[in-house]
Amino acid sequence: MSRIVKWPVALAIAGSDSGGGAGIQADLKTFAALGVHGTSAITCVTAQNPKRVRNVEPCSPKIVRQQIEAVFEELWPGAVKTGMLFSAEIVRVIAEFFKARNFRRDELHESQNSRLYKQVRDSRSSSFRLPPLIVDPVMVSTSGTMLLKPAAIKILREHLLPLATLVMPNLHEAGVLTGRKITSIDNMRAAAREIHGHFGCAALVKGGHLHGGSEAVDIFFDGRTELLLTAPFVKGVRTHGTGCVYSAAVTAELALGHDLPEAVKLAKQYVTHAIAQSYRMGKHSALGHFA
Repeated sequence: MSRIVKWPVALAIAGSDSGGGAGIQADLKTFAALGVHGTSAITCVTAQNPKRVRNVEPCSPKIVRQQIEAVFEELWPGAVKTGMLFSAEIVRVIAEFFKARNFRRDELHESQNSRLYKQVRDSRSSSFRLPPLIVDPVMVSTSGTMLLKPAAIKILREHLLPLATLVMPNLHEAGVLTGRKITSIDNMRAAAREIHGHFGCAALVKGGHLHGGSEAVDIFFDGRTELLLTAPFVKGVRTHGTGCVYSAAVTAELALGHDLPEAVKLAKQYVTHAIAQSYRMGKHSALGHFA
């Protein structure tokens, strides 16, 4: 007789990639490989392949919020990540859901008939803490398509990042958040500290596109701990979806119970392994999700 194993739950709020290499598809593959049950709230449907994004069709903010609420009603996640959010309206509705990191019984403005309200109302605690929120500020695709509208960046900065546990920008995104170009490890270190100081969340600045190095270097800073994370570049692999996999791995490790610095270190190891285990599909390569 087989024993039923209980898996923790993680939630990905992101776009769908028809090519299967990034977005929700990459998130769910990562969660499963790490032994976490993946749930999702799809923000956009994209027509894309590993070479380019042909079109983006955003979901309505209403259905995005309803997806999140449906997950929280029955499958309260141990950690949550956001990926492609696309529009100001979608960013705003997600920020509104997460704006109270502690739901208080007398402050919960959901319908009193909803199961989520009942779950909070019946809690023995006077407050109900939301899980860690990991923000991957997906702004531009690998092929150069804008995936976050300019108006959405303002809402992201003002309303979502202050709620985040960790933000994971690449060099371009960190430049947008700090207002300066980042071209060195020292710049990355300064950017991580500035992002933490401005938004109050931990920062993991990803240096995968840093020129002139032989290693993929990332800088983590949470106000107390600074980590320099390195891994050798894997030649001959086009790393479409790497950012999605990295942030999903951090989210999964948090859901499994690791603290944030340890989750970041384990996620760096996972994404490095996924790149090294890449496989061919047609004319393209895909990251290998083999635990």
